Amino acid sequence: MLAIFLKTLPFFAIIGLGYMAGRRGFFNEEATAYLTKFVFYFALSAMLFKFSANLSLGEVLDWQVIWAYLAGTMAVYIVATVVCLLRGEDIPTTAVESQCAVIGNVGFLGIPMLLLLFGEASIGPNMLVLMVDLIVFSSLIVILITGARDGRMSFGILRTIGLGLLRNPMIVSIVLGLGWSAMEWPIPEVANTFLDLLGSAATPGALFAIGASLAGKSAERLSVAGWITFCKLVLHPAAVAICALMIFKIDAFSAGVIIAAAALPVAGNVFMLAQHYGVAAQRASTAILISTAISIVTLSLVIGWVQML
Repeated sequence: MLAIFLKTLPFFAIIGLGYMAGRRGFFNEEATAYLTKFVFYFALSAMLFKFSANLSLGEVLDWQVIWAYLAGTMAVYIVATVVCLLRGEDIPTTAVESQCAVIGNVGFLGIPMLLLLFGEASIGPNMLVLMVDLIVFSSLIVILITGARDGRMSFGILRTIGLGLLRNPMIVSIVLGLGWSAMEWPIPEVANTFLDLLGSAATPGALFAIGASLAGKSAERLSVAGWITFCKLVLHPAAVAICALMIFKIDAFSAGVIIAAAALPVAGNVFMLAQHYGVAAQRASTAILISTAISIVTLSLVIGWVQML
């Protein structure tokens, strides 16, 4: 466990460095926003394209892995939803809390960290986790919030979801990469070097951006954020583990990767969605802050356990 903790510590150290830079004003909110855009639209997209271009669809697409992760995630999503509704919250607030309970920082933290700890074979399962999160649950929160406000489903909601998916650079880069792989075209050496250089900026840039963004967040409604953190860091990996190992019985390596992905802290894009719709943004912010801090320990424990499977 100590060895795993020491391997994950540099990732959290870069997050801490970004946090200190943000707290001291060296990196203000505008600078953090532009760094995040650079990572999201350029560096991370280059990394994902290169990985997916070197994989075939057959290597990536494993429906058992998809169903195991989706079932475990949906189980926790339903639990978080029921608890929130029992507290008397409305549908939009419930949608944000439930999203926080199951959506981890796979793109910015999970892919680079799990790549180091599990090797390149982890890319396929990680991409499946990312696709489920982006396609299923990112669509679900839009449907629930917009539908609750409008009082009905409409073509406009579906159009918003569709355009959102088409404009998401992570989805676009994965699809384009798999398409390139399907054509069996070799990546030219110049292009490969370009992707290497740009993609190598994704990991430090993403981690620094996470830390800098946390510097602007304050802790409020700690009891609710504590429950959400428990859902994300404990219930979510536990539910995915049960589905992966006992129900769908997928191979130990893929199971370990998706369980570790489920143990990641709350993703920053949940706060962006909450802020965009004006729903429980402070609650999401606190959950991100607390879950990221606690995951320094819990993530190492989960990864240490799954590597013994």
